[in-house]
Amino acid sequence: MNEKKRVLIIILVLVLLVGGAYVLYTQLGSRVDAQRLAAQEEQNGEALVETPPMAPDFVMTDADGNEAHLSDYIGKPIVLNFWASWCGPCKMEMPEFNEKYLELGDEVQFLMVNMTTSSRESLEKAKTLIAEQEYSFPVFYDTEGDAAETYGVYSLPTTIFIDAEGRAVAQATGAIDAEILQTGIDMVK
Repeated sequence: MNEKKRVLIIILVLVLLVGGAYVLYTQLGSRVDAQRLAAQEEQNGEALVETPPMAPDFVMTDADGNEAHLSDYIGKPIVLNFWASWCGPCKMEMPEFNEKYLELGDEVQFLMVNMTTSSRESLEKAKTLIAEQEYSFPVFYDTEGDAAETYGVYSLPTTIFIDAEGRAVAQATGAIDAEILQTGIDMVK
């Protein structure tokens, strides 16, 4: 019995040593790779910065039923927000968006896109909410589901920050407050 315990302890110690060596090797290896990459960047005098992807275009309609495209607004930073009138978190963040629009509307393009494709949402409900709350920001309607499909929006609200060149720099899912909204705007200005 004593011999079996000793063999079991030796096997356990070996397993722990091999496992520990593996963890150390992988952690040190990744640190060395990161240090090597940083040294190479420094030596070349350049940083490896990923360029954000181009924001895909989509079709929407304005309050008068005229067709508009996201690409029509490239040239200024864009705050693209997807919302619905039945969405509580959407309604919570809208005053912040309106306030920022009133402050920065000449510098930043706000596109508030209503998800008008569900049975829970209609043009009338969306327009009524905007009128009752006296919001000034530009409102558009995704009546064909093109915007939602293009951006894979399945959760509301969703906000995408697009720079003046049309690159999607950042995205927030869920209600955001004034501070996060400003941070997103700062990223694209």
